Amino acid sequence: MYESTTQVRVRYAETDQMNVVYYGNYAQYFEVGRVECIRQLGYTYKDMELSGVMMPVVELNIKYLRSATYDDLITIKTQIRELPTDHKIEFHQEVFNEQGKMLTSGKVLLYFLEMKTWKKTVIPEELRSRLAPYFEPKA
Repeated sequence: MYESTTQVRVRYAETDQMNVVYYGNYAQYFEVGRVECIRQLGYTYKDMELSGVMMPVVELNIKYLRSATYDDLITIKTQIRELPTDHKIEFHQEVFNEQGKMLTSGKVLLYFLEMKTWKKTVIPEELRSRLAPYFEPKA
C-alpha cells in the first residue's frame, strides 16, 4: 500500500455563509491529495500527460462526517491500496482537521486513457515502477 499526506489551509472563498467549507470543495481537496500523492513519488500528472496518458475521474464517492471552516489547516491522506494492473486506479482518501478528527472520507476511481484516442490503456510504466516497491511482499 502506498500512502501520502498533504496539508491545505481552507481559504475564505471555499466557505459558505455559515463559515463552513462548501461540500463540493472536498472533491478539489481530494484532487490536491491525488496530485501531491503522485508528485511525492517523483512523478507528476504533467509527466503522465507528456507521455500521452490522461487520468479522468470516472467515479467519486464521498462521506461527510464533520465540517471544516475558514482558516482550518486540513490534512488530506491519500492511499493507493492495490497496484494497478489494468486501466483503473483507485484512490482512498480521508480529510482530517488539526485535532486529528476525520472530516470526510471517500474513494475516487480514475481510468488511464490514451490522450489521442481516449481509449483505455494500462498504467504508465514509469508510474508503475515507482509504485511497485510499496506492494512487494515483506520478508
